Amino acid sequence: MMFRLPDSPLFRVAKPEDIILPPQPWFVALTLSLAFVANLLPLSGLALALRPDFFAVVLLYWAIHQPRWIGIGVAWCCGLLTDVVEANLFGQHALAYAILGFAAEYFHRRVLRFPLWQQSLHVLGLLIAAQLVVGVLRLMSGASLPSPTLLLSSVTSVLLWPLLSALLQWPQRVRSLTD
Repeated sequence: MMFRLPDSPLFRVAKPEDIILPPQPWFVALTLSLAFVANLLPLSGLALALRPDFFAVVLLYWAIHQPRWIGIGVAWCCGLLTDVVEANLFGQHALAYAILGFAAEYFHRRVLRFPLWQQSLHVLGLLIAAQLVVGVLRLMSGASLPSPTLLLSSVTSVLLWPLLSALLQWPQRVRSLTD
């Protein structure tokens, strides 16, 4: 049995042949800001290991759906902001997010042609690659070997992809008289 979103106009995801309006710039900025704040929630233990990287997932969503607006430069700046706020090695998230931005720009047409569950598999690969970049950079800076639970956040991030896609597309859908 496959997971399905509720049958509601709010959770309806646009098909590749559907026409959707371009997003408002303020909406993109708002969603990125909310995702950044969600990453700052104080968690510990298993909750921290399971917490999705909201910022990376929303950034990846907009980089796939609006590659002219959100690309490598914006991803780099978002990564630097993450490094500053989390007091990490300066540039590790910047490099990881820039790689995400590049991959999203490179694969955006391919990813958008797949159904949501297949998009989620692409997103999983990209998020794991970004986490591996951060892990390798931490190892190179002298940190200890990270726990395998580090990859759990990529899995939980991917579980958010269908819901996130539906919610972020909701303001862009063309309204018909039947909705």
